[in-house]
This record gives sequence, C-alpha cells and structure tokens, in this order.
Amino acid sequence: MVTYRIHRLRAHLRQGFRYAPHVSGAANVKPRDYAPAETVEAVTPYAAYFALRDTEAPLELGDMLESETGELRIFKFVGFEEARWIVPEPKPEPSVTEEAEHPVSVEA
Repeated sequence: MVTYRIHRLRAHLRQGFRYAPHVSGAANVKPRDYAPAETVEAVTPYAAYFALRDTEAPLELGDMLESETGELRIFKFVGFEEARWIVPEPKPEPSVTEEAEHPVSVEA
C-alpha cells in the first residue's frame, strides 16, 4: 500500500476550478492554493477516493494526492491526472556592481 498525503484546494478557489476548461497534460499547481491535510493508505488514487467517499472529509474536485515518492495526482471530473508544483523563481539579489553604479544618497 502507498501512503498518500492529501492536499485540499482552498475553499475560495473551488468554484473557479469547477468551471475551468479541461486541459491535457500535467496540471501546474501553486502550493499557496492548497492546504496540507491528513494521509490515507491505499493501493491507487482511485482506491483512496473510494475509501474516503463516505467519510466526513471525502476528496473533492481540485484536491490532490501526493505519494511517498512525491508524485502528485489531482482529482478532476475525468479522474486523477498528473500534476506538478510550480514554484516562482526567487528574485535575484542586486549585485555589488549595481549598487556601486546607483549609490543611494540620504539627505538630512
């Protein structure tokens, strides 16, 4: 069995996800749009769905399952599809030469 970490889509984004057009290929998802939740043990993502279906917290559209290996599967109308986190690149630090070219003057 595989242990899946559940990532719940934040409530204010559910309506938009519900009406978004279906696209093929891996879905790009932002970590800030999800809240980590409980884990579930199952053989496949579909087995996890059926195990949680009659509980107080079933999987809903937009929720994701993350396997122990880091593989993400997002729950859509058509089933579970591949997903991947998109993390913005950090802003580059200003170099010393740029600071020397543009000195900051402080007037008292």
